Amino acid sequence: MKIVIADDHAIVRSGFTMILNFQPDMEVIGTAADGAEAYAAVAKLRPDILVMDVSMPPGESGLVATGKIKADFPETRILILTMHDDEEYLFHVLKNGASGYVLKSAPDEELLLAIRTIYEGGTYIHPKMANSLVRELFSRTETSGSAGDDTFEQLSVRELEVLPLIAKGYGNKEIAEKLFISVKTVEAHKAKIMGKLNLKSRPELVEYALKKKLLDR
Repeated sequence: MKIVIADDHAIVRSGFTMILNFQPDMEVIGTAADGAEAYAAVAKLRPDILVMDVSMPPGESGLVATGKIKADFPETRILILTMHDDEEYLFHVLKNGASGYVLKSAPDEELLLAIRTIYEGGTYIHPKMANSLVRELFSRTETSGSAGDDTFEQLSVRELEVLPLIAKGYGNKEIAEKLFISVKTVEAHKAKIMGKLNLKSRPELVEYALKKKLLDR
């Protein structure tokens, strides 16, 4: 299995590279520090598996990169690595093309199992998160079409990046620089977020971000 690892921490990339290269059936052929680098590495190296952290500030996040990579290189299977066990976030990354979801707190054996599972064409989700995902799917089915539904599903991938930065107090220019987009685009995303979630002020937006644990990302 040819593997690329994307994580914004060099020590994490080095550690995972050692673990995976120690396996007789795995070889790390490249690494990346953010989503843009991950896309470039996949385009150049065409790995079987991309192991990618979902949150890689200040560059492009794994959430945004997942959708782009899956659209352009569908043969590469993506395993999302994250600190957060949130079923709504899990639902969103799977919908955007990831084949698996592993917590950073998981033991090495689980990471290896996840990689082998998705390489063989399966989907890997930790049992605890699988149960949460099933509950979330049932919840979405029951509330489908409800005007009061305020899950992540209403937001685009880019809006999911902009929202926590607004809630953390960053200005439009700072957000634009972090995400490599224009100030005008940031303003447009902010307006769409407020409209989709029926929020009237920044305090309401901050409260929503806290409720959804977005400030931890």
